[in-house]
Amino acid sequence: MVTQTLTQQNFEEVVAGNDVVLVDFWAEWCGPCKSFAPTFEASSEKHSDVVHGKVDTESEQGLAAAANIRSIPTIMAFREGVLVFAQPGALPPAALEDLVTQVKGLDMDEVRKQLAEQQAGAEQ
Repeated sequence: MVTQTLTQQNFEEVVAGNDVVLVDFWAEWCGPCKSFAPTFEASSEKHSDVVHGKVDTESEQGLAAAANIRSIPTIMAFREGVLVFAQPGALPPAALEDLVTQVKGLDMDEVRKQLAEQQAGAEQ
């Protein structure tokens, strides 16, 4: 599957409407972003069941700010609309493959339970 360009207009729809979404926050001037791009593209071709989206932080500054992006590239993974991974830095191919496998294998009922417990604890 080819990577999708994500914008402020379609970001929430793509994340909410797909089971697994990987997002690469990048910029044209960023050397590490350019070197990571082929790895991300190869992952999108291997995992057709995972949406791979790219956010250009220069043209989508509002979206990058809303996602609290401080360093690029930053990789985020969403499962069933829930942010389950966020990390700055380019991942080597094996690490990206491991991330995809782990995200696909998550027990989302358990993740939601843990999130609810965290939110309840924060409210006290």
